[in-house]
Amino acid sequence: MLKKILIGLLLVLVVIQFFRPEKNDSNDETYAITTKYDVPKEVDDILRVSCNDCHSNNTVYPWYANVQPVAWWLNDHVVDGKRHLNFSEFTNRPIAIQNHKWEETIEMVEEKEMPLKDYTYLGLHSEANLSDEQREVLISWAKSQMTYLKENYPADSLVMPKRRQAPAAAK
Repeated sequence: MLKKILIGLLLVLVVIQFFRPEKNDSNDETYAITTKYDVPKEVDDILRVSCNDCHSNNTVYPWYANVQPVAWWLNDHVVDGKRHLNFSEFTNRPIAIQNHKWEETIEMVEEKEMPLKDYTYLGLHSEANLSDEQREVLISWAKSQMTYLKENYPADSLVMPKRRQAPAAAK
């Protein structure tokens, strides 16, 4: 019985290898952050090593991304990361959202919520861990970009519109 279960499990593992998620490697930089904002080399180096795999249209995949179900798990991380912040699509968003993304970037880096712990878990991608100095570089850069926006856009264009609340249910 155990032999049949192991053979069945092996068969499932072989079959799922044929169902792969689409790779995130379009390299489309039409609306990249660099088309509008100054990204110094030091910042670019940090973004490339610690951020872009999940927050751009160009993920550098490790060898184990070719093995299912790991590829699905990695793909979920990339899709979710790009949903929150995509440096390759940054300037395609309204200016208020861009300003808000700068605020969120500052907060996430200050609170050490990025990079995600499971991205660097068990020593994987340990090069992506940010030093305190690198965190300060990113925070200072993001703050300077917010200053740039404040100097070049009307204040009301930088504010996220308030969401309308649904009408209260009739009682």
